[in-house]
Amino acid sequence: MHHKVKIQTINKIMNKKILIALLLIFSITSLKAAPVETPVTSTTDTLTIIQHIEVWYKDNTNYFSITALMACESSILPLPSEIVIPPAVYIALEPGSKLNIFLIILFGTLGAIIGASFNYFMSRWLGRYVIYKFADSKMGKILMLSSTKIQKAEAFFNSHGKTSTFIGRLIPVIRHLISIPAGLAKMNYFSFVLYTALGAGLWNCVLALMGYLAHGQQELINKYSHELSYVFICIGIILLGWLIYKTTSKKKVKA
Repeated sequence: MHHKVKIQTINKIMNKKILIALLLIFSITSLKAAPVETPVTSTTDTLTIIQHIEVWYKDNTNYFSITALMACESSILPLPSEIVIPPAVYIALEPGSKLNIFLIILFGTLGAIIGASFNYFMSRWLGRYVIYKFADSKMGKILMLSSTKIQKAEAFFNSHGKTSTFIGRLIPVIRHLISIPAGLAKMNYFSFVLYTALGAGLWNCVLALMGYLAHGQQELINKYSHELSYVFICIGIILLGWLIYKTTSKKKVKA
């Protein structure tokens, strides 16, 4: 009975967290960053998908949005950091932008600490049994979790000790789950924050470099923006088809 209450509690927490994250994302769209010059001189109707994305990021990216989105990424919400830091750095390099690359890395790291701390305290409070049960629940599946993924993260933590919270920040999948076994093991919180900050900071530097290199290819991107738009559409269709296939195949197996 006690475990059932905890599982219900964690579902309520995650429902609230998803709602808060959505509210943050919607609120971010209403926060306008400092006006910058846009290289696009055509009207809104003639913009490509790439140019629409670029304009949207320019209008809405700021230090608050970077922190909030990176906090989501470092928690168990499936939000890739690759769509946060590189575009922000790309914008920072634009003429007239008030964003600073070093501050982007700083606030991105702060967001990572906030999100990781949420996982840490949630795991420490709920315990291993409830965390594993939640990972295999419907809500866990929606968040792309599974007991297998958490088991891998926990095995990685047990193999590398405290430094796993640093190394794990550089490894896909493990990156946003490594704080869960740290909480389960009741790792010293100050050590956890230190290693998380170092790992997240290094990873954000790598992402910032990606944004810097992308800006160096700005003319090429603008030149082939129409072609890139079609590529994005095709990728979206493929991903949608893959998700539908995975969902239907699971239902057939259960049947």
